[in-house]
Amino acid sequence: MRLTMMTDYALRLLMYVAQQPDRLCTIAEVARAYDISEAHLMKVTHQLGLNGWIETVRGKGGGMRLAHPPGKISLGAVVRTMESDFQLTECFGAGNHCSLTGSCRLAGIVDEALQGFLRCFDGYSLADIVPPNAGGATTGIRARPLVRQGRARAA
Repeated sequence: MRLTMMTDYALRLLMYVAQQPDRLCTIAEVARAYDISEAHLMKVTHQLGLNGWIETVRGKGGGMRLAHPPGKISLGAVVRTMESDFQLTECFGAGNHCSLTGSCRLAGIVDEALQGFLRCFDGYSLADIVPPNAGGATTGIRARPLVRQGRARAA
């Protein structure tokens, strides 16, 4: 399972903006902080805005901010919003030409794996991946182990 670059950028952008709750953030500053193309971030910002994850303010002094508290933003929902194609094998596609269709059990296993992958993201919110009391620090975000149901997971 692999997330697209746009989903990766969306999660980074949300993390950055979550650390700046008292002000608007700009695409340019997020691009600088993470060394990401502004053009790609514009597309990501547009998608996040359309789907209600961020609010955008146009014009001089404009920028973006979270539309909801970080604890209310499900990582699973963001991933589903940003990922346009979960076709992991040919049998998931509309133009399926696999000769095994109908007798193959692989599709069910792959779908179960995909659902488990997404369920893992469903168990976390944006608040889980943003350092507490970041105090405006936006670069150098370090992964911290999260413990759920007795198992450690890397953020």
